[in-house]
Order: sequence, then C-alpha cells, then structure tokens
Amino acid sequence: MDSAPRVVAELAANAALHGRVPGRDFRLTLTVHSRTLRIDVADARGDRLPVCPRAACEGPAESGYGLLLVEELADRWGVDAGRVSSKAVWAELGLDALR
Repeated sequence: MDSAPRVVAELAANAALHGRVPGRDFRLTLTVHSRTLRIDVADARGDRLPVCPRAACEGPAESGYGLLLVEELADRWGVDAGRVSSKAVWAELGLDALR
C-alpha cells in the first residue's frame, strides 16, 4: 500500500524540481483501468527528459535515485512527449500488489 504514495511523491517532486517553468505548474493525474493504477505527472519541460535510472547510478551521487525507486516500486514506467514543450512521466502499479 505504500508504493503508490511513494511513486506519486517522487514523480511530483521531480516535476517541481526539474520540470518547473515560471508561471506554469505540473499536473498530477491518477486513473484506474483494469486493476492498474496509472500515475501521470506532466510538466512544462519537454526539453528535460529523465535519465535512465540504472545509468544514473553508475557512480556515487548525492541525488538521482528517485527514478530508481520508481522503477523498483512500479510495474512499468516511462515518458510521453507532450504538446508544446511538455512531457508526462508515468508509472503503472497493479492494484493487486497494493494490498
């Protein structure tokens, strides 16, 4: 049950920190379809795509482990390019695993 809030928190924090454009907010959307929770976080920085978590963890670093956490907790995750310089980072979690 802790997985979904952690994934939401990580994706929202990434959008606030890395996807911020003055005067524009990020958008969080939660949907359920066929026993799967989909978490979408869209921001205005389509030019800044997330780095593959495994590649980011090749050496010691103080940050950059958030998407590694998302990768471990979610069944699937990815990035969709949006319209007009935006992107959405999404993650899907099976509801059966959230008990």
